[in-house]
Amino acid sequence: MSDLVSNATRGKLAEFIVLRAIGIGGQHVRDEWAPCDIVTDSGIRIEVKSAAYVQSWHQRSHSSIVFSVPKTRKYDPDTNRSSKEQYRSADVYVFALLKHLDKSSVDPLDVSQWRFLVLPTFLLDERKRSQSSITLKSVEALAGVDVNFETLASAIASASDRQKESRPTFSQGGSEEKKPSPGDDGYRSTT
Repeated sequence: MSDLVSNATRGKLAEFIVLRAIGIGGQHVRDEWAPCDIVTDSGIRIEVKSAAYVQSWHQRSHSSIVFSVPKTRKYDPDTNRSSKEQYRSADVYVFALLKHLDKSSVDPLDVSQWRFLVLPTFLLDERKRSQSSITLKSVEALAGVDVNFETLASAIASASDRQKESRPTFSQGGSEEKKPSPGDDGYRSTT
């Protein structure tokens, strides 16, 4: 299982697990240049962040859990240019932690060895601390509870609803409208 435990492969596997949890099957094609990892049929943009205590290399102790969550620049592949503005393009972040502690029996394909914490993006944007990374302890404080594979889809939908509610409204010509989210213009961000 060492190949599935390696950082790059584990991240792709975590995305696949989230896809399965929300009911998107094998028809999904991963786009390395997309502004977020997953877009649901209903338009929810999801960023999946993966971490594990056990690594594929030799360890003296378990890894400390820190997730990378930087804001990124919009990228336009037609012009090969990036914007000056940085932002997070996802509506929801799923923090997927391979929680198993025994290297000899770790099985990343066993969803019971994972825990998931789900946040609407505005909670990351409002943080006063680092905007480029977040510890597991901080994610736990923001998320409140973790969810399992079976309840992940409903947690994502709930976080998406919270994200939509968090967008400030503005008035144009007397009508109230939701402020568009970054990335609504079709640009792609580099990661």
